[in-house]
Amino acid sequence: MASNEEIAKQVIEAIGGEENVQSIAHCATRLRIMVHDQEKVDKDAVEEIDKVKGAFFNSGQYQIIFGTGTVNRIYEAVTNQGVSGRAKEEVKEDAKKEGTAFQRAIRTFGDVFVPIIPVLVATGLFMGLRGLLTQDQILALFGLTADSIPENFLLFTEVLTDTAFVFLPALVAWSTFRVFGGTPIIGLILGLMLVSPALPNAWDVAEGAAEPLNFFGFIPVTGYQGSVLPAFFAGLIGAKVEKFFRKRVPEALDLIVTPFVVLLIMIVLSLFALGPILHVVENWIFDGTIALLELPFGLSGLIIGFFNQLIVITGVHHIFNFLEIQLLDNLGFNPFNPIITASIAAQGGAALAVAMKTKQKKVKTLAYPTSLSAFLGITEPAVFGVNLRYGKPFIMGLVGGGVAGFVASIFNLKATGMAITVIPGTLLYLNSQLFLYILVNIIAIGVAFTLTYLFGYKDKE
Repeated sequence: MASNEEIAKQVIEAIGGEENVQSIAHCATRLRIMVHDQEKVDKDAVEEIDKVKGAFFNSGQYQIIFGTGTVNRIYEAVTNQGVSGRAKEEVKEDAKKEGTAFQRAIRTFGDVFVPIIPVLVATGLFMGLRGLLTQDQILALFGLTADSIPENFLLFTEVLTDTAFVFLPALVAWSTFRVFGGTPIIGLILGLMLVSPALPNAWDVAEGAAEPLNFFGFIPVTGYQGSVLPAFFAGLIGAKVEKFFRKRVPEALDLIVTPFVVLLIMIVLSLFALGPILHVVENWIFDGTIALLELPFGLSGLIIGFFNQLIVITGVHHIFNFLEIQLLDNLGFNPFNPIITASIAAQGGAALAVAMKTKQKKVKTLAYPTSLSAFLGITEPAVFGVNLRYGKPFIMGLVGGGVAGFVASIFNLKATGMAITVIPGTLLYLNSQLFLYILVNIIAIGVAFTLTYLFGYKDKE
């Protein structure tokens, strides 16, 4: 197998040489390249390069799928060849005129939330571990009961499980300022102001244990613990306000005046206008999501499980991050995750069927690792590298996702966190649901594998 340096040279040559590269960046699985002339890209040559699991143009970018971990090393090797690497935000700026307005908006939403996801994943794992350690059966193994757990230990676990959601507006405002060209630390402070202890706690208000502050007789003001939209729009507008003043305030005064003016304007606007209005919008979105998830007879799982990967290939699936955050914050659990898991596991099952049925060595060497990637929660290599390429395996994967999503809904499965699925996602079900979660994954893989093996793939295709 070629080294990463050799692969980097082959990639540069296949995309038309360094002079054809406008900018280059990477995400979790893909090398994202803006090229000057798409006609100079030798697509067939790219597909033949070692470790490449698929490639396609999307939103003005040529995206080459290498998979989690590998893409970081290939990116480093490419930039070491002298190709100019730029921040992903700059590459997005180059592509901002590509795609529909909706696609551009969702991409931006994704840019804001992707950096936050790792801490939310960790929080979900902490919730899962706490659920495991506090189960009566587990405690009984050590001769303990629920009453035996020290109060200080429970308080310690609350620090681990609650902090990210308590200060979520600070994380969102920080990331939004970063994406829209503001100073991230100003965004962080603005987000912290939205959850200041001086304001009534949003969760206490929701439970009736506290009352909102009433300004001017008609504006209710509370903290925004766990809220997303108020912090997102505060960050978006705040970054624009900051750039406006940076251009007009004399350099000698900029350090003092600009942060002062931005924070003053934005906290007034956030607490008295953006917050109250967007909190209502947030509740509407949440209620709509709940209405979908509560469709009877497992219909929600069937619909979401079938269509999820269709949405993934359009590139607008980052909107799900917002929905899952809302579910965890409002309900304390995430019924969306097991359905998404079903759709992901099914695509892995379809790719595995292709790997086992084909007699072509290159297809095997591509399909086996991409199916493993799907079982670890990343479907792009399997979808773009194998299933979509041959067509029918992707459809069989959709069917498997719908069937297993239906089962997940019937059993009312609920995750303790978000953003990890299939094998890693097991950590979000370390409670009485573990067996059912495994069963849903087996059904997804089994249905997609069987349909693909019997009807979905022939080597001549």
